[in-house]
Formats: sequence, structure tokens, C-alpha cells
Amino acid sequence: MIEADALTRRYGKVTAVAGVSFSINNNEVVGLLGHNGAGKTTIMRMLSGYLEPTAGSVRFNGADLAEGAHDIQQQLGYLPENLPVYPDMMLADYLDYAATVKGIEKSERYPAIREALAATELAPRALDPINTLSRGLKQRVGVAQAILGRPRVLILDEPTNGLDPHQTDHMRQLIRQLARRASVILSTHIMQEVDAVCDRVLVLRNGKLVLDQSLAELRNTRTLRLRTSAGAEELPSLLRRMPQVVQLHRGHAREDWEEFTLILHDNADLDRAASNIAHCVIEAGAKLYQLQPITRDLDTVFREVSAHGN
Repeated sequence: MIEADALTRRYGKVTAVAGVSFSINNNEVVGLLGHNGAGKTTIMRMLSGYLEPTAGSVRFNGADLAEGAHDIQQQLGYLPENLPVYPDMMLADYLDYAATVKGIEKSERYPAIREALAATELAPRALDPINTLSRGLKQRVGVAQAILGRPRVLILDEPTNGLDPHQTDHMRQLIRQLARRASVILSTHIMQEVDAVCDRVLVLRNGKLVLDQSLAELRNTRTLRLRTSAGAEELPSLLRRMPQVVQLHRGHAREDWEEFTLILHDNADLDRAASNIAHCVIEAGAKLYQLQPITRDLDTVFREVSAHGN
């Protein structure tokens, strides 16, 4: 369990992060979203212990990061946006160095390095100098060092940056596998990536948290589209009298069918509402052709929240 309480970071008179609070459960994959300058990287640095907050606290399973940073950081894997690698080192040597810095016991280093190389498909390049690797492979080097030692928390800043489509797909699969044993915080500007791997999203705007919601809740607009046979004059009245319905809008209509849009109360049960709607259609003497929820994609939600703040 990760708990951030009123995290704040100031740089002189500039407030990069202002009173951000959230919690992340074990084995949860959470996307951290926001435009450039929203505070994503600053929050990730504070969560990793790389940057000290001006105010607020971070706790891992009840332990305060400020008081036990060394022990907690051994349980963390962090991929910063710009990884400080040593280009003249061979990949295997670099990972051995990273494992040593992480405090992985000498007897456990080789198995940990071998596992990280296999997970990131870098084993064939283990003896290559890092400066001979492509940008995408260097990005995978960063992920390999982050997952050394099976950390319980992974903080990944743009993990697919520079990867080709095949490598991106592999990285997404790897993140899903890692989530079986770790909590994952993922910062990215690629909405498809969030859709593919995340359970929940946190959206930042001007250093403040403006949205914390599961993807399922985000997509659900509490809106249903109904298509029936035309000519049932009593149907609109019956639908408006339903306790679950807030608004009813008449949509497209043709000679043999017509559409309605129904907006439901926030606490309405969708299954019960659908059953009541079907009953209204039958009572009005109409035929039910279609009844389905209207969903929003993540791009739309992000644009709305980034523009308006809630």
C-alpha cells in the first residue's frame, strides 16, 4: 500500500505540486496523467525518495519514506524519464553495478540480473557496451535496472519512450506480469497504454490532483441509447416517469424506428434500469431494437478534465 498525504513541492516561489493525496493498493497499476508541467515527474521523484517534499508525506505499508528511505528504496524500482546510464559499460556490468547499489546480496545478484535480462529480452545483448544500443534498447536497459530484485513497487516514467510497436507490446505485457507481484505507477502521454495496462488513473492539472478514478468508472457516462419501433406515443412519458431517469432526449427518427437517449441518476443500478426500460417499451406497444450504454474514451475524459479541472 502506497499513501501520499498532501504532497507539496515548491521551487522558490513556484509550486510544482500542491497538496496531492492518494493511495495505491497492492498489485494495482495506476496511470499518472497530465500535460507537460502538470507535476507528474515531481510526484514520481518524491515517491521514489529522490526528491524531498516541501510538505506532506509518503508511506509504504505504513512506513514513512522520510524516516526509513534506505530500507524502503530497496523495495522500489524506479525508471526516470532520463536514465543516468554509463555508456561505456557493458550492459551486464551496468546491471551488476545497479544491483550492488540497490543492496542486492552478492549471492543473489546473478539470478536477479539473469531474470531482468530475460524479462526485457536483453540477454543476447548482455555483453554489448550500452553506447552501441539503440534508443529503444537503452530504454529497456532502464526497465531492466528498475525490476532488479523483484521490487514491490515500480515507478515507471514513460517506459515505452522510443520503443517500436513490437517492443511497446512486449513492454505492456511485462507491466501486466509485474503487477502480479508489485504495485505499478506509470506515467505516460499515450492513452492507449493507459487503456491497455492500468486499473485506475490519477490526472494532474497545474500541480493539483483533479481526478482519481477507475477506468471502468471513467468510461461509464450513466447514459443509455434506446432504439425502438416508431409510433409508440406513450413511450416518452413512460420513460420519463422511471425513477432512474434524470433526462430523456429524443434522437434520430425514421419511418420505422426512433432513438432516445436516457441519462440516469449517479446511483442508478444499470441492470434494473435496463429492465425497467424494456418493460416501458413493451407496455407502450413498441418493439425493442437496441439498448446499450454510451461510453467515453480516455482521450475525451483527459481533454475534459485537463481543460476544466474536474
